[in-house]
Amino acid sequence: MPDGANPNVYTTKEPRMHDHHPDALSITPSAALRDHYARVVLPVWRGPGFNAALGLAYEAVSPDRHAPLPVSRYRAMACARQLFVFANSGELAHAETLFASLRHYFQDKENGGWFYSVDANGGPFERQKDLYTHAFVIFACAEYAQRSGSADAITIVNETSALVEQRFAAGHGGLNAVLSEDFGGVLETPLQNPLMHLTEAWLAARDATGDSAFDVRLEALARDIARNFVHQESGCIAELPLGSAGNRLEPGHQFEWFFLVEGSRHPAFDAAGLREPLARAFDFARTYGVDATTGGVAAALDESGRVLDATQRIWAQTEYLRALATHDSDTVRAELPLQIERFRQRFLHARGWIECQSAEGVVTRADMPSTTPYHLATAYASLPG
Repeated sequence: MPDGANPNVYTTKEPRMHDHHPDALSITPSAALRDHYARVVLPVWRGPGFNAALGLAYEAVSPDRHAPLPVSRYRAMACARQLFVFANSGELAHAETLFASLRHYFQDKENGGWFYSVDANGGPFERQKDLYTHAFVIFACAEYAQRSGSADAITIVNETSALVEQRFAAGHGGLNAVLSEDFGGVLETPLQNPLMHLTEAWLAARDATGDSAFDVRLEALARDIARNFVHQESGCIAELPLGSAGNRLEPGHQFEWFFLVEGSRHPAFDAAGLREPLARAFDFARTYGVDATTGGVAAALDESGRVLDATQRIWAQTEYLRALATHDSDTVRAELPLQIERFRQRFLHARGWIECQSAEGVVTRADMPSTTPYHLATAYASLPG
């Protein structure tokens, strides 16, 4: 899910991609998305979106001229996502630069683990130890290792995974979300989103290393999710542990979990009993969380399916695409071409993408974060054609 930066509200719409590329429909819907990604998105982050002096991508750029937004920090998670993006695209020279920057700026050599962020000059800024960040370090380094053969990246995958198990462990089971710099204080107890991305990371680590230790880790993690986060009535995985005040269900995360479980078919998810509830969660999220006219995915629902937040964020739309592509029903998969076209027209434009908009199509966040290409890359990789 995206970071919580304050949105810039625009009352006029950005020009959509089809307004500038009438020939895009002459190729397959999936190919049109990949063409836009290669021709428009990636050049931003190896060009104006990249601070060559520091070797770090800026946190966000403007949608028109791609000018970097004023810098207050650079996050380790954002650096890791950029590392994944360029390793995944085969641009290994740029990926190598990002890998070096990740280690140089964010690795805490005194306490272990990874700082949350550095300041505008590259000095440690937010020093807390964040599970979400550590998950993305594992995930990105696994991808980089597979693409480059880097032994150093494999070492980071293994050492960070062991650190997560040891240092983030909660006394009652599970893994805490945020700890103090020295791991001595709990700042945030278990949350769904870091655990989901750790699942994604350990699936990638299993592929990169071939180490069965990740099978054991994945099963323990899946059992923890099933025990503490699965809403029995809908099958959805809640954002907070069951029974927490102010809990909510995010349709985008149901689609993301569905893809991880169905796309990997890892036996850990069968052992934990996650596949059946997530099949129901997919249906629940699609019924209550997807606009029937536009295909837009709402941000949050309550446990009865009532929309709590109708904002449509691009990452949730990409997760819906790859969930549709992964579904074992021919009828469900048949909806994919229409949904791809809705997404292309509603969220992409000639200079990039729309990060957030209202259900009515009013842009509520126009700047483009460096974290979003990860969502585009993972979604597009799952699409046929």
